[in-house]
Amino acid sequence: QVQPVESGGGLVQAGGSLTLSCAASGNILSLRFMGWHRQAPGKQRELVAAITSVGTTNYADSVKGRFTISRDSAKNTVYLQMNSLKPEDTAVYFCIVADWGSNYWGQGTQVTVSS
Repeated sequence: QVQPVESGGGLVQAGGSLTLSCAASGNILSLRFMGWHRQAPGKQRELVAAITSVGTTNYADSVKGRFTISRDSAKNTVYLQMNSLKPEDTAVYFCIVADWGSNYWGQGTQVTVSS
């Protein structure tokens, strides 16, 4: 069973930066991608960024130019560097690890951006 565990959330002022990490334990069979989604209160969960097994990245339009996703394949860890944070980035951020069998979700980490 694959278990992603997020870390790095917290409270930051607008314009500040945070880095989220997600370490996936367990046996990942033929990784497809790793990524981040977020869910703000009263809103649907949405894709933030993803990175495939060959390094192709994809970003939500709202975070392009501000967030950077990267992966350490040896550690089965994915990172999300978030710069120029805005109050609208406030949400619970969830890590997702997808292989050819299943999608695995972390428990989430809270990011709060104050104005």
